[in-house]
Amino acid sequence: MALSWRSWLANEGNKHLFLLFWLCLNAWLFWKTFLLYYQGLQYYYLHQMLGLGLCVSRASASVLNLNCCLVLLPMCRVLLAFLRGSQKVASRKTRRLLDKSKTFHVTCGVTICIFSVVHVAAHLVNALNFSENYNEEFLAINAANYRGEDPRKLLFATVPGLTGVIMVLVLFLMCTASTYAIRVSNYDIFWYTHNLFFVFYMLLMLHVSGGVLKYQTNLDEHPPGCFNPNKTLRQNMTLPKGLGEPFPGFTPEPFPEDLPVPEPFVQNNLVRICSEEPKFQSHFPETWFWISGPLCLYCVERLYRYIRSNKPVTITSVISHPSDVLEVRMMKDDFKARPGQYVILHCPRVSALESHPFTLTMCPTDTKATFGVHLKVVGDWTERFRDLLLLHSNQDTEILPIFQQRRYPK
Repeated sequence: MALSWRSWLANEGNKHLFLLFWLCLNAWLFWKTFLLYYQGLQYYYLHQMLGLGLCVSRASASVLNLNCCLVLLPMCRVLLAFLRGSQKVASRKTRRLLDKSKTFHVTCGVTICIFSVVHVAAHLVNALNFSENYNEEFLAINAANYRGEDPRKLLFATVPGLTGVIMVLVLFLMCTASTYAIRVSNYDIFWYTHNLFFVFYMLLMLHVSGGVLKYQTNLDEHPPGCFNPNKTLRQNMTLPKGLGEPFPGFTPEPFPEDLPVPEPFVQNNLVRICSEEPKFQSHFPETWFWISGPLCLYCVERLYRYIRSNKPVTITSVISHPSDVLEVRMMKDDFKARPGQYVILHCPRVSALESHPFTLTMCPTDTKATFGVHLKVVGDWTERFRDLLLLHSNQDTEILPIFQQRRYPK
């Protein structure tokens, strides 16, 4: 029992410890952002208008920013292969953790889907509240043009709303096409829909540039819920309807109706007096800071892989093994590899964009430059690749002879 526990801890301990750290980071980021919009004085009037929908939408957006940043890193295969083969990563546990990068990519993707549903639901509530709680006192923070405006206009007639709807559709296509049944039956659908991530990120950058949610900038001159003498006297000492509910953590005392506005009230801080009207400003988009680095890193790696793939590869032999297993032996100039590493095969005649990683089963040596892979024919890509390499793929033979050498551009 002790041996099995130690074996599990050695093999899976680091992975679960990393997932625990990732979960704690998501929970901390969600709760921190929720409290900021729930208790922050700069969001007092916006919170009065939108309620908890504001807090949930912004908290889920923070989690989405984090996972949209992390989901690209496991797909930087060249970087991960370099780190795994580098002498700086000498620990077996660390290398084993890097081998779980695909699992972490899937985990981040599922998290993005879940919190996207939460984010969309919260913004639907916000659109309804913008319409129903339209406040003529604070026109700057109203996304609606008038009270009772159709909330669908906020969803389809504004940049944040329209880009959000398109992103939901793109994410739905990516998620449904990522299921096991579709990947096995038709990998092309999975691959081409998954490459819509570039469209998703472009829309995400446009989505956060709308500036719908605003914060108050002059808290010193206009404390939230403060008393405005001139304005209150004009309104017969009645406060605006939007200020009736106290803000969490901040309870201003009402001004006595039977007294004028004397200076001692201001000095003794019994009542906070406004010196000007509130001013609001849109947030600078924070999503750029989250996704610009990983997105640029991934694009640079894709460019590097494209340039490196232009060097020709000579296929020296193709051997068919039982159970639909194909062995491909190749040669490439200045190619070095170690046992256990993988290569990414890309054949334009099979698919213009699709490529697949395969573990090397034969590595080049000082005396022999040939390297090879074994691949299982299980999908449409491998079937077309086999039919392209084997002239008589329908022959039921265990081992075929070496074929004539062919040169493929990539």
